[in-house]
Amino acid sequence: MTLSAGGRLGPYQIVSPLGAGGMGEVYRARDTRLNRDVAIKVLTERLAADGSHRARFEREARAVAAVSHPNIMAIHDFGEEGGVFFAVTELLEGETLRERMLRERLSWRRAVEIGEAIADGLTAAHEKGIVHRDLKPGNVFVTSGGLVKILDFGLARSEAAPTAGHSSVPTETALTQSGAVMGTVGYMSPEQVGGDPADARSDIFSFGCVLYGMLAGRRAFDAGSPGKTMAAILRDQPPGIAGSGMQMPVALDRIVTRCLEKKPGERFQTARDLAFALREVSGAPAPAFDFAAPPPPLPEPAARPRRWWPVGVALGGVLAAALWLDLGGVRTRFLHPGGPAGPRSVAVLPLANITGDPGQDYFADGMTEELIMDLAKIANLRVTSRTSVTGLNTKKKMPEIARELGVDYIVEGSVVRDGSKVKVTAQLIDGATDKHLWADSFQGDARDVLTLQGEVAQAIARQVGAKLTPQGHAQLAGMRPVNPAAYDAFVRGRYLWGKRDVASLREGIRSFQAAIDADPTYAPAYAGMADCYGQLGYGSFISPEDSFPLAKAAAQKALELDPNLAEAHASLGFALMYYDWNFGAAEKEYRRAIELNPSYAPAHTWYAYLLTAMERPESETERELTEAGRLDPLSVSINTDQAYMLYYYGKTDQALKRVQMALEMNPKFSLGHFWLGRIYTSQGKYAEAQAELEKAGALTTSWTPAMAAQGFLYALEGKRPKAEGVLGGFANLVKDGKYASSYAIGVVYAGLKDTEATFRALDAAYKERSHWLVWLKRDPRWDSVRTDPRFRELVRKVGLPS
Repeated sequence: MTLSAGGRLGPYQIVSPLGAGGMGEVYRARDTRLNRDVAIKVLTERLAADGSHRARFEREARAVAAVSHPNIMAIHDFGEEGGVFFAVTELLEGETLRERMLRERLSWRRAVEIGEAIADGLTAAHEKGIVHRDLKPGNVFVTSGGLVKILDFGLARSEAAPTAGHSSVPTETALTQSGAVMGTVGYMSPEQVGGDPADARSDIFSFGCVLYGMLAGRRAFDAGSPGKTMAAILRDQPPGIAGSGMQMPVALDRIVTRCLEKKPGERFQTARDLAFALREVSGAPAPAFDFAAPPPPLPEPAARPRRWWPVGVALGGVLAAALWLDLGGVRTRFLHPGGPAGPRSVAVLPLANITGDPGQDYFADGMTEELIMDLAKIANLRVTSRTSVTGLNTKKKMPEIARELGVDYIVEGSVVRDGSKVKVTAQLIDGATDKHLWADSFQGDARDVLTLQGEVAQAIARQVGAKLTPQGHAQLAGMRPVNPAAYDAFVRGRYLWGKRDVASLREGIRSFQAAIDADPTYAPAYAGMADCYGQLGYGSFISPEDSFPLAKAAAQKALELDPNLAEAHASLGFALMYYDWNFGAAEKEYRRAIELNPSYAPAHTWYAYLLTAMERPESETERELTEAGRLDPLSVSINTDQAYMLYYYGKTDQALKRVQMALEMNPKFSLGHFWLGRIYTSQGKYAEAQAELEKAGALTTSWTPAMAAQGFLYALEGKRPKAEGVLGGFANLVKDGKYASSYAIGVVYAGLKDTEATFRALDAAYKERSHWLVWLKRDPRWDSVRTDPRFRELVRKVGLPS
C-alpha cells in the first residue's frame, strides 16, 4: 500500500517515502499535534488482511512501547485509519552500526562504549520479558549525536509459508519465514540454529557476535554459505581476536568468549551482568538500579554529507525504522545522563573561600558538602560526592573535569562569611561545551544559612530541568533557622570526618558535641557524631563497646529529631550491622537511606558490605558498589572497597587490579597497601605482600588489622618467632591501655595452626562483639578451622548464613 506525499493517517501528514520491505512501507511524516517529524511503518495489505498478523503487529507495538529506554528505538503511537494499520516511531539521523563498521575500524574502547549501551537496552527489554532474537549490527543504530539505539525489537516467527524464490535461511537482509530457523545467519545462537526456543541468553550470544565483529573487524562465524555458517555456530569456536591486531584488555576477550559459549547456561545469565562486566573493563561509571544513563557520546565523525537512513525496513521487520530529526540544529543530548531519558548529573566543585583567611577553609568545605547533600534530595538528579570533587585537579578545563567525573553540569562558586552574614555565589556550566549557563548570588543571615543553601539547590535544579519531589521540596523549602555557632561547629566536624584519620575523627566528635551544645535539636550534628564513632570502631582504633553503642545512640537521636535524615539511617544501619549483628534491621536502614538520598555514596558502600557478608549474589553487591563508584568516581576508599569485595567473592585478579587503581590515585593510602598485601598473601606472593604490609604499617602505626595480616604472613612463611613477636605487640597494646582486637589475635594463631588458641581468641572476639566477625564466612584466613563445629556454631551465633 503506497501513501502519497501530503496525504494523512489520522493526525500524521505524510512527507515522503523512506523505504519498503516485506512487511510494509516506511514514511517520513509530520505529527500535526505535537509539531514534530516521525517515521510511520505501514503494514502491507496482504498482512493487514490476516487477523493474526494484525494482532501480532499490535502486540509487539505494545511490548516495545512498554520498554522506555534511551537505547531502544521509541514507539510513539499505533493505530488504524481507513483499513491501514500503522506504527509511529521516532526519527533517527545517523547510520547503522553495520555501516559504521564498514566505514571505520573501531577502537576497543569505542566498541565497549557501544556494547555497554546495547547491553543496557537489552537489560531493559529482558526485564520486560522481551527477547530480541535478531540482534546484529544492522539492527543497531548510532545517531549523529552519538546515541546507540537497538531497532526491530520483539521479532516474532512469521506464520506465513516461505515465498517462492526466497531462501528459508535468512541473510543480512532477509529474515526467516515460517518453519525455518529465526534470526540472521552469522548472529544466531546455537539454540536458534537448532530451532529451539530462544530466551534472553540467546540475545547474549548474538551480542557476543556483534562485539566480536567490532573488535576483530570480521564476523565471528562466516563460513561462506548459510549452511556452513550455521554448522560453525553449532560446532566451532571463532578465531581469537588477538590475531586481528587489536590491542585490548585480556578481560575483554574473556567477556566475548563467555558470550559465545555454546551452552546457554555457561554464558552471562543476564544482560545486566554483561553490562557490569563491560564497565569493569572500561572503568566507566555505571547505573545500578536502572540503565537510563548511557555512556558519554561518541565523537562526531569527520564532516560528510548528511544522510537520512531508512533503517529497519528489512524483510520481516515488524517495528521498522526511523530517523532522527535535527530540530533546527538543537539536538537532545540523550547520551549524557542529564538527557531527558535519564537523571541529570551534576558535580559541585569546592566552593572557594575568598575571605583570604585560611581559617575559613573548613566553612567553605562544609558549605560545599551541604550543598551537595541538598542537591541530592532532588529527584532525577545524580550528584557526585564531595570526596571526588575535593580530590580533583580543578585547574583542568571544564570538559575534562566533566568527563573525569561523568557529569553533565558543573557548579562552581564561592562563599563569604562576614560576621553574621553569609554570601554564596554560584554559576552553572555545561560540562561538554564549557558554556556558562547561569550565575547568581544568594545572601542572608547566618541563622538562615540552611534556607540559603536550599535556595541555591532549587535554583540549580530549575536550571538543569530536574524535578523536585514533594518531599524534597518540603525539605528544602522548610529549612528552619539554625544557631550559627551550631552550624559552624557542624561543618567543622564534617570537614574533620572527611579526613578519616584517628586524630581528625576524635576532633570531629568534639566539634559535633559543640554543635549539639549550641543547639540540642540539630539532628545532622548527631548523625555526624554517629559517623565518627562508627569509623573509630570500624578501624579498630577503639573497642567495639566504646564506639558502636555510642554511634547507635547518636544515630537514633538524629532520627528522633529528623526521621527523613538519610545520613542518620545509614549510620544506624552501620551500627546495627557491625555491633548488634542485626542484619535484617541494618538492611532496612541502608535501603531507607538510599531511598531518601540516592546520591549518598556511603549508604551504597555500606549496603554492599552487608550483602557481601551475608553471601548474597555478587550482582547485588556489584550494583551497590558501581553506584557508589558512579557517585564518587575519584574516591580512593570506594575503589579499595570494590577491591576487597571482589577478593571476598574469590575474584583475586580483579581485586588486584582495582586496588592498584586506588593506589595510583593515592600512593599513601594505608588501606590500599593493606589490601594489596592481603591479596598478594592469598596469591602466595609473600615478598610482595611483605612490602605492602610494611607500607600499611608505616602509614598507620599500631593498626591491629595490619598487624594481624603481618603476623599471619609470617606464620605462612614459617617465621614463627616473628609471628609470635606480633602477638607480643598485641600484648603491649593491652598493657598500654589500648584496644587490641581479639579477632586480629585469632588470625595470627590461625596462621600458626594453633587451633585451640585460635578458638580462645574467637571466643573473646565474640564476647567483645568484634565487628570483624561479620566477615567470618568471607575471610579466607579461617580456612584451617572452618570445618570445626565450634566455627560453625560461632557463625550461627553471629547470625551469618550457615
